[in-house]
Amino acid sequence: MTTPPEREAEPEGQEQPFIAHLIELRSRLLKIIAVVLVVFLGLAPFADQLYTYLAGPLLKYLPEQSSMIAIDVASPFLTPFKLALVAAIFATMPFSLYQIWVFVAPGLYRHEKRLLLPLLAASTVLFYAGAAFAYFVVLPLVFQFMTATAPLGVSVMTDISRYLDFVLTLFFAFGVAFEVPIATILLIWSGITTRKALAAKRPYVIVAAFVIGMLLTPPDVISQTLLAVPVWLLYELGLLFSRPFARET
Repeated sequence: MTTPPEREAEPEGQEQPFIAHLIELRSRLLKIIAVVLVVFLGLAPFADQLYTYLAGPLLKYLPEQSSMIAIDVASPFLTPFKLALVAAIFATMPFSLYQIWVFVAPGLYRHEKRLLLPLLAASTVLFYAGAAFAYFVVLPLVFQFMTATAPLGVSVMTDISRYLDFVLTLFFAFGVAFEVPIATILLIWSGITTRKALAAKRPYVIVAAFVIGMLLTPPDVISQTLLAVPVWLLYELGLLFSRPFARET
């Protein structure tokens, strides 16, 4: 019978008290905020260009006589800066996750560190991939469909603030959806379930994927389907790559 792996403990007498951990956590959070602020200040002068780029999938399919509008008085000024802030948070995500990793790593087993660090990197890449999929694939199809099906005599004019909220919702939905392989691997690795049990629940997962697509995306069939199908395929990918993490014999 093998003994469980020991944690990498600090030298005797060097264990940090609870307050020291809180101070370290505060230090990590301040570093994250500082980096986000620096990147935001660097992006702020280009906020209008960033918004124009983000609006590209919609502007491409708007009729010639239509344009985007600003309903609120401060929207033309605040909305691009809101996008710049979100972009700064998005761009600094690897640094933020690294700070969180450095904070929790001392409490992990050696084998947990070897496995969790690649999973953390993979989850970051998958989130970016989900957002990119939403921008380059989903948004053009959605806006092409929406503008083409507008009733006769209705001018398609979207408020810039509502458009930003719409796009960010899709980015978040697809970013989270693309984390399905990581969630599948963690469930199997932790022993909560097995590959065989998850494979047997495949029909329920497919139904759940379409329900999630309905809840997380705008009320149109295209975006719902474009979220549900990748969720299902990524679930299958998670089952495939979870073999080394499976505990069953």
